[in-house]
Amino acid sequence: MNEFTAQDLEQLAARGISVEKAEAQLECFRNGFPELDIVAPASTKKGILAPKRAEQEAYIAAWQEYLKEGHKILKFVPASGAASRMFKNLFQYLEDGIETPFIQEFLANKDKFAFGSQLAGKEGQDAVRYLLQDMQYGDLPKGLLLFHKYRDGARTPALEHLVEGAQYCKGEGEKPIVYLHFTVSHDHLPLFRQHIAENLAKFEEKYGVKYDVTFSEQLPSTDTIAANPDGTPFRTKDGKLLFRPGGHGALIENLNQQDADIVFIKNIDNVVPDRLKKDTIRYKQILAGVLVTEQKRVFDALKNPNLSAEERAKLNRPIRVCGVVKNTGEPGGGPFLVREADGSISCQILESTQISDPELMKQSTHFNPVDLVCAIRDFEGKPFDLPQYVDPQTGFISNKSKDGKELLALELPGLWNGAMAKWNTIFVEVPVSTFNPVKTVNDLLREQHQ
Repeated sequence: MNEFTAQDLEQLAARGISVEKAEAQLECFRNGFPELDIVAPASTKKGILAPKRAEQEAYIAAWQEYLKEGHKILKFVPASGAASRMFKNLFQYLEDGIETPFIQEFLANKDKFAFGSQLAGKEGQDAVRYLLQDMQYGDLPKGLLLFHKYRDGARTPALEHLVEGAQYCKGEGEKPIVYLHFTVSHDHLPLFRQHIAENLAKFEEKYGVKYDVTFSEQLPSTDTIAANPDGTPFRTKDGKLLFRPGGHGALIENLNQQDADIVFIKNIDNVVPDRLKKDTIRYKQILAGVLVTEQKRVFDALKNPNLSAEERAKLNRPIRVCGVVKNTGEPGGGPFLVREADGSISCQILESTQISDPELMKQSTHFNPVDLVCAIRDFEGKPFDLPQYVDPQTGFISNKSKDGKELLALELPGLWNGAMAKWNTIFVEVPVSTFNPVKTVNDLLREQHQ
């Protein structure tokens, strides 16, 4: 046991972190995490559905029928990521003035960006400095950057998600409601609220819907304690404990607070212009159709009085359908088949840090681009307590530093990894056209974003 000081206890209490939770996190540093018993990568031969055209149409019809029943559908968008990493090369250019091929491509095509008109008349470092400092693109969240050009004005990813929501998340009625929820950082919350408020009426009129947009921040209680290399609590120069954000796995708490029957989850930067949205909309409906079809089958089975307690426990869980894309060299968690302690095989999305055998990674044929549709109520209509379905043994530890001292940082089980490890999971193959992330600013020059 660690001897926490009175000051430590005050810090823990202020964040809503119990001493027991802090102790458990420090134990993770000392003991590490157990290796998963990975059977094989999932494939279309084993573990991944690849529905043919007729099956696709049946799933879309099942989703359309479900929407008529008055269920509440929510689009949940993790949007707290800062855009600073998008501009890493541009920041370096401001420091050293070296026009690398990346910088040359940016400067030669700067008028093609949705924000390009604001750089008119500016060249070289002056243009980059104006973008990062005057326009504050170096400090803004990715969701509030101008991504795509349109005749009636450029759109940010946040606005593209409003448009998507109106295509596959709306209910029934003359003016259906589209529910969206963005998880944002504390510093950016006012900017998001203002941006959405300024544009809502325009998109409501354009798509004939009513939007209900909400926001949440990552809870301080999901921060994790930092440790020294020997597993003891790391302390800053003033003797205080150091806490770090627990990663996107912390968002399971935000998701748990949502009141909805079905939730679509998709990253903030994975959006395309309207001319390319057709595939996205079609396959979102297919994924949702698979989900509600499977959910109906599960609910019917749970009504069987002859079901054993063990069978009931296995079936009565949150369900998620994960779109998976054929590997094209893009980073992302992969779909794998994992043997559980009871000998059963489960479908899991694993990050490379969870896979010790490099051969398994080579054999992997697909990855998950954070394309999920989730059912978070049980067969009686009651919400599941989602933190109960997290596998706490699937976090990971990374090496960081603070004030020139090495430290160990703990990331919670990822939202679509260990945080959903005990959900019932279905993998469905979707086309690569539905995955268009923006990792660097020059990704916006790709045909998919022009």
